[in-house]
Amino acid sequence: MRALRRLAQGRVLLLTICAAGIGGTFQFGYNLSIINAPTLYVQEFANETWRTRTGQPLPDHLVLLAWSLIVSLYPLGGLLGALLAGPLAVTLGRKKSLLVNNVFVLAAAALFGFSRRAGSFEMIMLGRLLVGISAGVGMNIQPMYLGESAPKELRGAVAMTSAIFTALGLVMGQVVGLRELLGGPQAWPLLLASCLVPGVLQLASLPLLPESPRYLLIDCGDPAACRAALQRLRGPADLAGELAELEQERAVCRGGRARRPWELFRERALRRQVASLVVLGGAMELCGNDAIYAYASAVFSQAGIPQDKIQYAAIGTGGCELLATLLSCLVIERAGRRVLLTGGYGLMTCWGSVFTVALCLQGSFSWMAYLAMACIFAFILSFGIGPAGVTGILATELFDQMARPAAYMVCGALMWTMLFLVGLVFPFIMEGLSHFIYVPFLCVCVCAAVYSGIFLPETRGKSFMEISEELHRLNFPGRSRGPAWAGPEVVRSTEL
Repeated sequence: MRALRRLAQGRVLLLTICAAGIGGTFQFGYNLSIINAPTLYVQEFANETWRTRTGQPLPDHLVLLAWSLIVSLYPLGGLLGALLAGPLAVTLGRKKSLLVNNVFVLAAAALFGFSRRAGSFEMIMLGRLLVGISAGVGMNIQPMYLGESAPKELRGAVAMTSAIFTALGLVMGQVVGLRELLGGPQAWPLLLASCLVPGVLQLASLPLLPESPRYLLIDCGDPAACRAALQRLRGPADLAGELAELEQERAVCRGGRARRPWELFRERALRRQVASLVVLGGAMELCGNDAIYAYASAVFSQAGIPQDKIQYAAIGTGGCELLATLLSCLVIERAGRRVLLTGGYGLMTCWGSVFTVALCLQGSFSWMAYLAMACIFAFILSFGIGPAGVTGILATELFDQMARPAAYMVCGALMWTMLFLVGLVFPFIMEGLSHFIYVPFLCVCVCAAVYSGIFLPETRGKSFMEISEELHRLNFPGRSRGPAWAGPEVVRSTEL
């Protein structure tokens, strides 16, 4: 409760969270779920367009391939955006990068809106690629921006808001996609183009808010601008202690340069950080949660839910994740990162196993279909409690200012690559494995729970310098660290 009161006092910080989130991870969740509603209409549009051009309809397997490409170009764009986010964050800063990122949204909305009039399903593919690029940039830079702007006692809760906005975007995409709103056969181009609205909201609000104080001091070397930004974010709070900590971090990073992604894998001093990033970043996408949103209708149909009830069941999935991330935001500073990750993946393993059993027995008991649906909701709740938000905090807390943009590039590239592969392969997994569709994902959940419980260091309530000291001890057992140590491993041939 103390953390919530402090957050309420910092009104500018709260506005910064909202402005960054509405055009950041909100767009990711919104565009991830919104594509589910017009599935049949877009497939029919692609088929009719091809018939108009060639006089022949598309074979069923090519219709499925075209739809899989439309879905999968979104994470492919996200991969490109993740690779673009690091250079943007270093050259333009965190806030300006989020603003420039809306160019992709504007272009994508235009392509979606005019695709049917132009008779081109290729415009939908290009639009999905562009909103994917926007989501890739936003998902990397938003948690970096917020994590660097928040006080250490609120850093976890503030960074968790990225997951809250993702879940909010998922729910809004599902609600707007209802047949009664924009999910009808005539309105689907407007449905896809509605991503323009959050982009415009961010363009109108974010310029009024401060840049990341850490970026201003450490990257730009501007103490006055840093103090002014910190004063706006903290309100009447005493800044002496936080400014001293920032100056200490600046001294450690002085003379360094921004790391390149491939350099992270070569430094022993970053071994534990990179391993945690790769294992848990990959697990977040390979656990099977995001596949539910892209193919929610097909999953619920497989579970035996009546066709006219599926769109409302799909809204329940987004609502579950939103509820869980809100709960996680409240308890993360009390429970810690490691507990939420381990518990989240453990519960996902449990519910995924029950879901598999329910699918196998749905022919024997009519109520098994509803047990399967309940397991899907419980699976998503478990994902929202831990992996959904905590994974995005890792790159902020485990890496210093010089390595953080590169770490987000690595994490983003890995996550979007995995999401692309899952989105492309998932329809064929459904056909091939049938009732055992979630068995591969369960193996990932088990591995992630074991790694989180044993190898992930706890960062709750610690400053960036304290986290860095602990990681140094883990990467160099038995060796002490001096106050000016800046990250790279000591060259043994010149070590005293």
